[in-house]
Amino acid sequence: MSSIKVSVVVPIRNEEAYISACLNSLLKQTYPAVSYEVIVVDGRSSDRSREIVEGIRGAHANVRCLDNPAAIVPCGMNIGIRNSRGEIIIRADGHNVYPADYIENCVKYLEQTGADNVGGPWVTVPANESFGARLVAAVLTSPFGVGDSKFRIGSTEGYVETVPFGAFRRDLFDRVGMYNEKLVRNQDNELNARIREAGGKIYQAPALRTEYHPVAGFWKLLRVTFRTSQWHLFSIRENARAMGLRHLVPGLFVVALAALLLASFFSSHALFGVLALLLAYLLAGFVVAGLRTSYGPSIALAMPFACLCFHVSYGLGTLAGGRYLVQPPSTRPIREGQPISQGAQPAEDL
Repeated sequence: MSSIKVSVVVPIRNEEAYISACLNSLLKQTYPAVSYEVIVVDGRSSDRSREIVEGIRGAHANVRCLDNPAAIVPCGMNIGIRNSRGEIIIRADGHNVYPADYIENCVKYLEQTGADNVGGPWVTVPANESFGARLVAAVLTSPFGVGDSKFRIGSTEGYVETVPFGAFRRDLFDRVGMYNEKLVRNQDNELNARIREAGGKIYQAPALRTEYHPVAGFWKLLRVTFRTSQWHLFSIRENARAMGLRHLVPGLFVVALAALLLASFFSSHALFGVLALLLAYLLAGFVVAGLRTSYGPSIALAMPFACLCFHVSYGLGTLAGGRYLVQPPSTRPIREGQPISQGAQPAEDL
């Protein structure tokens, strides 16, 4: 196994709070250090991310740092892949912490299953112990909050439609193409759709689970959700199989709620419909929250209302993204940072 060369590509932009833990976990692997490299592709960070990476790079010969002038993930991934030396490419994320056998297991499951992409579930860890951070983690791990997203809510092993990030054989990109650089969001979903369209398979293994650290505040989650969901309809325009039905349900929910609210000005039956819909929603939320004893009473009581806000934000973002069906969205990065260049340029080691 040690003869198989692996390249771990980590696209980042302003990740100073997480990048040290991420890289340290990737550098404490059971896989031989001489057989893998970690390529950090920095999207013009304006915080201390680059400084932290350079400090780690100075102590580890298998760490490289490349520049991503376009500052978005798909461009960063393509730069990393083109400059990689490995036979296997692992897409990593600066917000994640990886178990010591992660690379070893990625290689093992690619070989054993014959899948074209292997990945694992997320263990969502609150950013801190505050109520808001715990509420965010609860929403993102609840089937009532995120539906049947297998990598978020369970430890399913087997073939699935998508996994977060993933590990691939390098020649896969010759067959299905590189990451879609039009997609600031949803680029992993769209790549996995092309893999499936080409007859490939995607495998989820609990042994590949990683720790994911979402935003710390609930209101920040709503802002991120609104921005992210605006990319859903455009992603479907790019590839009809990129997104599933569950990605569109919040938008349909918002449309139904808005239609009933508007009609309630003219009909008492519509007003009853609004109240019945909200009551049924909250009741279902309390039932699901009550089944998760790990939440604690305060989180369980807040969950139905938090999920309602989450789904409305998600749905409004999806509907707002309808404008991108007429005019494609900007490929500017969502996060603030240094000024960017339009289009990724050839990368060099820094």
